[in-house]
Amino acid sequence: MQQSIEAVKLTKKYGSFTALSDLNLKLEGAKCIGFLGPNGAGKTTTLKLFTDMIRPSEGHAMINGIDVHSNKRSALSSCAALIETPEIYPSLTPMEALSMIAEIRGVPSEEQGKRIEESLSEVKMLEWKDKKVGKFSKGMKQRVNIASVLISDPDIIMLDEPTTGLDPRGMSEVREIVKSLKRKNRLIFMSSHLLNEVTDVCDEVAMIDHGKLLAYDTISNVILKFSENGSNVIEIGFSRIIDDSIMAEIGKLSNVKRASKIDETNIRIEISGDIKVQEELLYELARMKIGMISFKPSASALENTYLNMIKEAL
Repeated sequence: MQQSIEAVKLTKKYGSFTALSDLNLKLEGAKCIGFLGPNGAGKTTTLKLFTDMIRPSEGHAMINGIDVHSNKRSALSSCAALIETPEIYPSLTPMEALSMIAEIRGVPSEEQGKRIEESLSEVKMLEWKDKKVGKFSKGMKQRVNIASVLISDPDIIMLDEPTTGLDPRGMSEVREIVKSLKRKNRLIFMSSHLLNEVTDVCDEVAMIDHGKLLAYDTISNVILKFSENGSNVIEIGFSRIIDDSIMAEIGKLSNVKRASKIDETNIRIEISGDIKVQEELLYELARMKIGMISFKPSASALENTYLNMIKEAL
């Protein structure tokens, strides 16, 4: 059975304030889903409900078909989460800090050393395993936090805005780590308020605002369904300068409505169509042999779509 996370009419109220309202959302398979919303939208509340850190006012939080609140041990046995930004004791080394986590998670003592080293290797912190955490940068500490999530080798990983508070280099490092986690048949549910982060890292996006779900689909389909003009926007990067003659050729490709330059080696294409049309466009561009090195939904298009949806939700 493939891994799954499901909210069934999930609601959380604090007196008269509703932090989460009647959330119905089912995530399945091995992929990364971005949970996108502004600060205060209900993202952390949702993740805390899925880890039973708080109890729902109504509804159910399910992991692999098991209610988290009524059977927490079974539901969370294949799951690990990093909620908000926990602090590591500065006097400990990563090996010492992660040994505590491994003990808490019930990792057999004979396996703990190997699991910890594998986890630190996965986040590129193995060479720092015996250094005091107090001397680490914020980005390095966050990588150790992510390593703590990996110790139990979970099938499901929940991350709550993992790049918050990091400098650009730290953000980039953490995003690359999250991308690498996708290669190991895991379901990753990652909250964020950064549209470019979701576009760069995630396969699908669930949008939330004021505690209500606005949409859940692939990023391209969300842009296509909810954009003002019904178009999809793709950003493409090249290893060489794209001159006007190549731009003219690209503009003539099937389903391309408009092509424009972002800079000398990056362009933005507006297309009419869904994921199948993108697949065909990617194939045509590859056949042109013009040094294409990246192909992804436009962060600016997702931002425009999201802002339009928030206006409608107000």
